Amino acid sequence: MGTRQGHTQRSRLEGVRRRFERWRRTRKVLSRIPEPLWAAAVRVAGSSGISRTAKTLGVNHHALKKRIAEAATSSDGLRRATAEGRLASVPGFVELAPPPRVGSCQCTMELEDDSGAKMRVHLQGTETPDLAALSRSFWELRS
Repeated sequence: MGTRQGHTQRSRLEGVRRRFERWRRTRKVLSRIPEPLWAAAVRVAGSSGISRTAKTLGVNHHALKKRIAEAATSSDGLRRATAEGRLASVPGFVELAPPPRVGSCQCTMELEDDSGAKMRVHLQGTETPDLAALSRSFWELRS
């Protein structure tokens, strides 16, 4: 990182590191990292990298990675990060719904016992019924 851009990235990371140090000196024991510090860590990780940022700031790598993913998938965080040219490579979770069924299920079932009792059922629709339960109910009534 001998370029001017590399120097800017290092100075941003250094600035966030100083903010973390100041917070650590003045915080109450076992207090959580404030959201503004996490937001700064997420922003600087977009240009400096997750591992380097986590190591420099003394934060958990996985926690930082999770925060980056959350920022990238939240609509506000994604809009802000994309507009600033950061976090573009962090994939979000996209749920794909199964395609709708084409056509419908159709079946005709005929049951007849020894005494001549008959039952005929014609089923049509998108859901497959529990045919075993239906036939069991017929035979149990006949017993």
